[in-house]
Amino acid sequence: MAAVALNGERVVVVLFIGLVLFSLPFSLLLHGVALSLLALSALFVEIRADDDASSSSSSLSLFKTRPGVSSGIFLGAVTLPVVMLSKLIQLSRALSLRQVPLEELEYLTMQYWATSASSLSVLVFLCMVIWGSPDRTRPPYTRSLVDAKLSLSGIVLFAVVCCVSIAATSHTGFHAVLKLLWVLLHGLAAVKLIQHVLSTFPSCASIGEALLVTAGIVLYFGDMLACTIAKVTGYVDSLELVSAQYGVKRSEISIIIQGVLLGLLLFPMVFKFVLRIWECSSISANSESRTYKIGKSLIFFASLGFILIVVIPSWMQFAQDFSVHPLLWVISFVFSEPLKRLSLCMYWVCVIYVSVLWFYNISKNNKIERILLRKYYHLMAVSMFLPALIFQPKFLDLAFGAALAVFLVVEIIRVWRIWPLGQLVHQFMNAFTDHRDSDLLIVSHFSLLLGCALPIWMSSGFNDRPLAPFAGILSLGIGDTMASMVGHKYGALRCSKTGKKTIEGTAAGITSMLAACSILLPLLASTGYIFTQHWLSLLLAVTVCGLLEAYTAQLDNAFIPLVFYSLLCL
Repeated sequence: MAAVALNGERVVVVLFIGLVLFSLPFSLLLHGVALSLLALSALFVEIRADDDASSSSSSLSLFKTRPGVSSGIFLGAVTLPVVMLSKLIQLSRALSLRQVPLEELEYLTMQYWATSASSLSVLVFLCMVIWGSPDRTRPPYTRSLVDAKLSLSGIVLFAVVCCVSIAATSHTGFHAVLKLLWVLLHGLAAVKLIQHVLSTFPSCASIGEALLVTAGIVLYFGDMLACTIAKVTGYVDSLELVSAQYGVKRSEISIIIQGVLLGLLLFPMVFKFVLRIWECSSISANSESRTYKIGKSLIFFASLGFILIVVIPSWMQFAQDFSVHPLLWVISFVFSEPLKRLSLCMYWVCVIYVSVLWFYNISKNNKIERILLRKYYHLMAVSMFLPALIFQPKFLDLAFGAALAVFLVVEIIRVWRIWPLGQLVHQFMNAFTDHRDSDLLIVSHFSLLLGCALPIWMSSGFNDRPLAPFAGILSLGIGDTMASMVGHKYGALRCSKTGKKTIEGTAAGITSMLAACSILLPLLASTGYIFTQHWLSLLLAVTVCGLLEAYTAQLDNAFIPLVFYSLLCL
């Protein structure tokens, strides 16, 4: 029974959490207790959910998750809270040296509680679905009853710890209530959003993957909403929803990226609403007619242009007080160092053109297996992002935002089959899909780009760990690629009876990441970075990252960079 409860993925996640808790300072003790309770609750919910999924009348069958994988609830529930706690550990070191103001720590603390509340609320929702199902096939006194009691106990204790921690850091009871309400709203939004994601995109993600995406989007939207509220009311200090972060001038690049990405995520709802109005007012709404397709296409591009040129820049100027239109600011930023940045753009265009053309021809002719073809894209990411991160990190931040915006627009065009590009994009993208993608939603390119970008974006501001921004590039571009290639060609010993990953591939991935770090550190030292991390902690981080890649059935492009980043911040 214990062996089933602690499979390879769960053991690695427990090790990951243990390393973070071991690094906690005393000032973050309550946060560590809360994370432990959240992890225990998530573990028991996942065990119960996986047992329930194996029954003939699964209560979770109403969610059509990605077939052939476990629920991933444990990993999905703890990943973002652990990332936030690792950042808190990093900022607490800076605060002790007086390198950051207290407001930054308070802001990140609210982010931690918000992500934890999102995960906890989804766990409560899953508990209600599982234990509220009319399944009479099980006897009343089984291990499921024990799992239910343990999960609910952990959830209640977590809520108590959260209330105590927030109350202890608030000036008055009113401020504490406002903060708790803000955290609760994140949880309610996460529950609503995960239902929408799983129903709108069936068979596209596991519950754990959907939980990670949901918690991230809710946190990002909440950050934007709090910034807007602070600007509207002008009472940042009295509201204390997210601390004084919103009274401090944030970077223009972060505002631009946030505005564009969230605007594009909301755009499909706007387009759907406008399209319905047009269809109701149109005499003929035959979706197969050429006139309808052209009209739909015109409405799409007109709505997209209005959102990108008018609506989003208006919010940016309101939130950041740009002296010029944000688009003009971007142009002036690029041309502030024209030789370096335009040369880098030309280099990227050449690499993308040659690589995509070559890979597409190989894919069409079936000259190479799909899994190896996809790993070549990981190597392409290394060749593109590594030089830029070393020499032009701010420009790379902006470039990642632009690339992700392009990916979102292209995917929306593909999903909605917008004439004349929709079908062509669909046929082209199908050449690079695998078993984790579906006809409805292709996520692999998003996960690779975000896996490389998120550690870089999260390292903006104070960062005393020079390898942390490289977490995505090292884990996906080097470690994951070498593990797949070596394991595919030379692998003989399986890591588990049910998985396809091999010991040889895992060893190659860990070794290649360590080798890349040993090469990268002297190069970073020559540009002024100081390596302050012990080699033993680096070895542990790389090992945990390699083991997670070997044992998890979840989308590794999404989880592994965040896990590696968290451990590098310690």
